[in-house]
Amino acid sequence: MSATSPRVLARVTAVEGRLALREPSNVFFAVLFPAVLLAVLGLAMPWGSTPYSEDDPLLAQINGITGYTPVVLTLAVGTVALSVYPITIATYRGTGVLRRLSTTPLPPSRLLVAQVLVNVAALLVAAVLALAVGMLVVDVSAPERPGVVLAAFLLAATSTFGVGSLIAARAPTAGAATGIGMTAYFVSLFFAGVWLPLPIMPEAVQQVAAWTPLGAGSQAMLDGWVGAGVPTRELLVMAGWTVLLVPLSARLFRWR
Repeated sequence: MSATSPRVLARVTAVEGRLALREPSNVFFAVLFPAVLLAVLGLAMPWGSTPYSEDDPLLAQINGITGYTPVVLTLAVGTVALSVYPITIATYRGTGVLRRLSTTPLPPSRLLVAQVLVNVAALLVAAVLALAVGMLVVDVSAPERPGVVLAAFLLAATSTFGVGSLIAARAPTAGAATGIGMTAYFVSLFFAGVWLPLPIMPEAVQQVAAWTPLGAGSQAMLDGWVGAGVPTRELLVMAGWTVLLVPLSARLFRWR
């Protein structure tokens, strides 16, 4: 069987999935964290039931917790893609797992793709769970264009995992991956609107955010939620990051 065959990728993905399930903290942040955070914010924050933005007619139609839901979803993506994922690969490198794998015909792209598949699948489950909890518990409204929201979420995940893959490909140790990943994480969260909602940011900051994976993802999901049209630029930006960074990460991958 060729090391590049789909069956090999399926086996590697299954192994990585089983390993991920053995880490309770990873399961929490990948699957449960968005739902818990959304419920806590919706129940505890007084702005959750007020209009998200009175300056924009579309955003005024949704409440604060609905407007913040795309931010929570991008926060979940960033946590897994820029923290959990690169640290896992760097730990493999530091403990010699990658060195042993380097003696096999398995190309690095298969390991990276397997990790991304496992984590994106977990994030999809997390998103569905968060939306279910949000709609049932804290009055999150359903998106006007669910297809746009889904496409934006998936592209936000793949593009941010592209950044995480680049970190995972080069970080020599788990400590290095933590430092680099956390720096990228907090910068990305700023542009995603975690610290300050995007609609009230200065126009220049919003324009810069639209060219970052999580910033574009947050804006695109919000547009889909309120039915503002298809956010073509943001979707293309995220697709571009994915196409650029995933192959580059495989090319620059270091086994040791």
